[in-house]
This record gives sequence, structure tokens and C-alpha cells, in this order.
Amino acid sequence: MSDQPTTDAPTDPSEVAVGAVADETTTLRDEDVVDTLPEDLDMVEASGDYRLPNNNRRRVPALIYLAVAVFCLVVWATSRHDSPLVNNGMLGAAIALGLFGAYGLVASRTLAVDETAALEVADRTVGFAIGHATAQMVWRGWWSRPVWRLLAYSTENPPRRRAMVVVDGISGDVIEWFAEDNPERYEADGDAAVDSPEPRP
Repeated sequence: MSDQPTTDAPTDPSEVAVGAVADETTTLRDEDVVDTLPEDLDMVEASGDYRLPNNNRRRVPALIYLAVAVFCLVVWATSRHDSPLVNNGMLGAAIALGLFGAYGLVASRTLAVDETAALEVADRTVGFAIGHATAQMVWRGWWSRPVWRLLAYSTENPPRRRAMVVVDGISGDVIEWFAEDNPERYEADGDAAVDSPEPRP
């Protein structure tokens, strides 16, 4: 009786090669290929309301810029005569970073009006009941004042009116707005087609 251990693995190299080729040439059916979203991108599984980060988060990088500016200024004031590595460029960096940090503080005013409140303001302004709507926070002017830009449609299906409203994100005042008859044309299944203006004679 042999003392050699037994195994089910093939010992013939040709058998191994044939098996490897067979595995590589195996084709998948279309139904076997499934495309799935990661959990953090799957909106179906998302729960809870999403809250847009407040505009005052800009204060964090602004304070960092100011801190680096103070550091550069102190290094320039104390070491410009003693170190060959410190010159007036350090002062220029301190001034530039200080100005940028100060601007960041001015532009980081707290957003007092969220998208829900902005939609309520728009609903009172446009003169029709709002159905579908979308809100986008943007910044206006040299002082980067946060405002809400809303596109709203009336409640009919399909909607007969639409409006654009710009609402101040700090005071809640309406900056500008307009409303018009909805020029979009819709297919039979309710999907919106491209805007089709009336043909000219």
C-alpha cells in the first residue's frame, strides 16, 4: 500500500490548461449583468430630509487664512533682518492672505432663510398655487450675498404657468421675479418636450 497522499486535483498539465481556457471563454447572459448604485447614492433608500450646509461654513477657511496671515506677519517682523529666508515676500503673503480671509468673513453671513421658507415666499408672490418647484442657492453681487433662485410650476397637469423667483437668503425679501404662461409642450404620456415657440408667419 502506497504512503503517498491522494488528491482529486488533476496531475496532467493539459487538463489544467483546458479548464482555464474553458473558464475564460464562458459568456454571461444579459440578465446576469446587474448595475447597482452604492448605498450612499441610492435615493430610494435615503431617509430623512436633506439640509443644505449653511453659508456661514465659509468662516472656517477664512479664519485659517487669517491665522496664516498673522503667522507670516510675525515671522516677517521678527526675522527679516536675521534670516536670509525671510524677505518682503513674506509681508506680501501676509497682506494677500489677510485680505482674502477678511473677504471670507464678510461673505460668510448666516443663511437665515432655508429652501422651504423661500418656497413659501415664492408661493405668496407668483399669483398661482405652486406644484413642482426647484430651489438653488447662489451668491449675488461683489459681497457674495446668499440668495435662493426658484423655478416653480403651477399645480395643473400639465402645468399652465411657471415662474422664476429670487429670494434673499438673509432677509427673506423677494429680489426679483417674473411669471409667464408655460411655453413647454408635453407628450401624450406627460413627459415634457423641448420648448417650442410659436412659429412665425
